[in-house]
Amino acid sequence: MATFADLMALLMCFFVLLLSFSEMDVQKYKQVAGSMADAFGVQNEVAATAIPMGTSIIAQEFSSGRPQPTPDNAVQQQTVENTKMSLQAGESDRGEDTESPLSQEEEAEVARQLLLNKLEELQAQTEEDAELLEEVLDKEVRDDLIDIESGFRSITIRIRERGSFPSGSANLNIDFIPVMAKLRSALGDINGRVAVEGHTDDIPISTAEFPSNWYLSSQRALSVAHELLRDGSINDDRFMVIGYADTKPFGANALAEERAKNRRVEIVIHQEIDEDISAEIRELDDVGNDVLDALGIDESEIISVN
Repeated sequence: MATFADLMALLMCFFVLLLSFSEMDVQKYKQVAGSMADAFGVQNEVAATAIPMGTSIIAQEFSSGRPQPTPDNAVQQQTVENTKMSLQAGESDRGEDTESPLSQEEEAEVARQLLLNKLEELQAQTEEDAELLEEVLDKEVRDDLIDIESGFRSITIRIRERGSFPSGSANLNIDFIPVMAKLRSALGDINGRVAVEGHTDDIPISTAEFPSNWYLSSQRALSVAHELLRDGSINDDRFMVIGYADTKPFGANALAEERAKNRRVEIVIHQEIDEDISAEIRELDDVGNDVLDALGIDESEIISVN
């Protein structure tokens, strides 16, 4: 350690002597530093004749946006044509329409598809209401006392004579009153006009109370309508009562079983169609009829509910 310490002391003295004997030439130092800077390009100035241009995927696909005042410290580019691959500034100013016009066939197909979608939505709503009625009257449907059918914008609740009316009478059976109460509750949640229609078989009736089948069918329809309107939960302006006698049989009248099916009261719910859709069907003419045929809709049903 003593030898190492002596060596360090000698080296320090050697460098102190070198520094004391040296002479600093500032001008020569600057020349040497300048030549080194030129050689390695440090702080080298190049005269530019134009703004440097760069190429990238962002520069190719997007343009600079026009800044708008925003509450946040941010500048965003806005466009309503978000389906285009390239956003170029100034297209909207030039008023150029890059989309080619549709042919008559294409316009007709677009109109047909739009109308088809609207009618399918309306039909789906009616089917949902019919399913609601089937859930409420599930037991009666299984007991073959009531049938429920749905059309395009109509729901038919068919009340059979068996279980609802005594033979040759227009008074509802006491046991059937709870069924009418459930039906009344369900109708309050379903929109549409309600037509209560009475039907009979083709066997004539002639009694003091019912001189003909017209009387019997009308009185049975009235009995059902009065029961549905009993507590005032349903507006009576939605209702109309019709007696058809034997003019609209459900089936043939050849057998007793067939005649029994014809003796019935039908509650038909007619749900409205938007006036704009009805006008659109009439304006489209052949296209509108094609859409109705595709959905299995009778044109008379469209007209009757407007």
